Amino acid sequence: MEERAEACLYVVGTPLGNREDLSPRAARTLGEVDLIACEDTRNSQRILQPLGISKPTVAYHEHNEQKQAIALADAIEQGKSIAIISDAGMPAISDPGFRIVRECRRRGLKVVPIPGPTAAMTALAASGLPSDGFLFLGFLPAKTAARKRSFEQYRDFAYTIIYYESTYRIEAFMDDLIEVLGPGRTVCIGRELTKMHETFYTGRADEVKQRLTSGSTKGEFVVMIAKEGYSLES
Repeated sequence: MEERAEACLYVVGTPLGNREDLSPRAARTLGEVDLIACEDTRNSQRILQPLGISKPTVAYHEHNEQKQAIALADAIEQGKSIAIISDAGMPAISDPGFRIVRECRRRGLKVVPIPGPTAAMTALAASGLPSDGFLFLGFLPAKTAARKRSFEQYRDFAYTIIYYESTYRIEAFMDDLIEVLGPGRTVCIGRELTKMHETFYTGRADEVKQRLTSGSTKGEFVVMIAKEGYSLES
C-alpha cells in the first residue's frame, strides 16, 4: 500500500546537476505527496521520471508565485500534502519558494524542510576561501552601476562574500570587481557545480579573470570574494 505524506508543505532540495545527489528521503517524499509544485514542470521531469514518480505537478515560479502561494496554502489547509522543488538546489534560496513558506507560516501550517545541496554552500566548501563567516547576496541587478555599488558597500566586509552570476554577465561582473576591489583581491569562481564540466578558479582576481575567459564562460557561476588581505598563502 502506498504511503501518504502528512498534510503540510515539504521544501525539497534537488540536485544541482548530478542526479545521484538526490537524497533517499527526498525521493520518498516526492513519491508520497499529493502534489508537486515545480519552478518549471518540464525541467522537473528529469528528476521525477527516472524515479518512476508520476504525481500531479503545478508550475510555481517568479511570475505566478504570489497567486500560487495562496492557492497552495489553501490546498494544504484542506488536507493536501505538497512538495515544492526548484530547478536545482533548495527552494527559496535565490529561487521561488519564499512566499509559499511565508504564507504557510502565517497560517500556522506545518513546513518540513528536506535538505539538499545549495550552490553557494557547495562552492564555498570547495573554494579554499575562509568559511567561518560569509554573506550571501545571490544575483545582483544586471546594471554595472548596481554591481559596483555592492562591491563598494562590502569592500571592507570581514568575511567571504558569495554571489551568483549568469553566463551572460560573468565577464562584466569580473571587470567591475577588479575595477572596484583591485586586481589582487582573492576570489574563487565555481562553474557548473556537480556537472560534467565543473570548474573552479581560485586566486588573484585578475588571474582568475584571465583563466576564466581563456576557457568556457558558459554555465552557471558562483563567485566568492575573500576579505581584504586574504591570500591562499596566508
